[in-house]
Formats: sequence, C-alpha cells, structure tokens
Amino acid sequence: MRILGIDPGLQTTGFGVIEADGPRLGYVASGTIRTTGAAAGVATGDLPGRIKILFEGVREVVQTYSPDCAALEIVFVNVNPQSTLLLGQARGAALAALTTSGLTVNEYTALQMKKAVVGHGHAKKEQIQAMVQRLLNLPGLPGKDAADALGLAIMHAHAQTSFAAMSAKGSLARRQHAQFKGTRTY
Repeated sequence: MRILGIDPGLQTTGFGVIEADGPRLGYVASGTIRTTGAAAGVATGDLPGRIKILFEGVREVVQTYSPDCAALEIVFVNVNPQSTLLLGQARGAALAALTTSGLTVNEYTALQMKKAVVGHGHAKKEQIQAMVQRLLNLPGLPGKDAADALGLAIMHAHAQTSFAAMSAKGSLARRQHAQFKGTRTY
C-alpha cells in the first residue's frame, strides 16, 4: 500500500510518501510545498493565491506518486485564533485536493503521530526527524515539515496493520443498540 502523509501549513506544507507491506516500510519521496517567496510567485498577503498553490501542489503530488490513501494532520487550536483559522484554510485546501483526487483521507492529531513514531506525545521536531530517518533507513535527516508528513504516513501504516488484525478477529461493524430518536448509532 502506498500512503501519502500531509502536514498542512499556510507557508509550508510537508508531504511524505511511503510504501507499506505489512510491517515493512519503504521510503518513496518527501518534500514541501511553499506558498511564499520568489519561487511561489505569490505575496504573503495573497491568501487566495496561496490556497491555490497548496491545492494544486497536493494534486501534483498525488498525480506524481499515485498513493492508495492519505493521512492528514488534524488542526490543533493555537493561542492565536487567527493563526488557527489560517491553518484550517490550508488544511481545507489539502483535504479538497486529496478528496477530489479520489483518495480516502484518514485524519490524525499531532499527538497521535508523535506517540506512534517517537513513543510519547510531547516529542520535539528533532526527535521526529531522527525516528523517521531510522524507521525508513534514510541517509540523512528529512526536513521538519517533511518528517511530520512521513510520520503521519508511518502512523497510518501502523494503524492499518492494527485494524486489519482486529477485523480478522471479529466484526468491526457499527453497533445498532442504544439508538436515540432513531438516527444516532454508536
């Protein structure tokens, strides 16, 4: 299975692609999509232009590497609500690009990814980079945003293995008991 991880950001969005064959993980590609600077050709204040670059950049990554599914980081609430809203818009652009490309999108928090990759939820960026390098047998440290994206892909690979094992043992169907007003199920 080929998994694309996306670490959304308004200035820099990280992506990472891995191959997962059971417990074996293989590196395919990683990098960043930048929306500011001379290379992007968009001014810092041009939000619609930056969203367009993110959308098109994620679509290009999907077309280039043909992943089977995607793992996307869930936005956390910052102290600054304006930053959270802007990050949410970047995440929305990535989510739209993934879903319009026909991919299933699995969402994970940064805490879940850090626990899966490093072993604890308060890991620093450098620790994530080092563990991703070790898990994928990379010759050097990946960039911080790319390492987070690769970490999301690794986390999803581990989660898929666990879900497959659980479904082999029994049904994972939704429960139909304890309905309220005939519409809610657990």
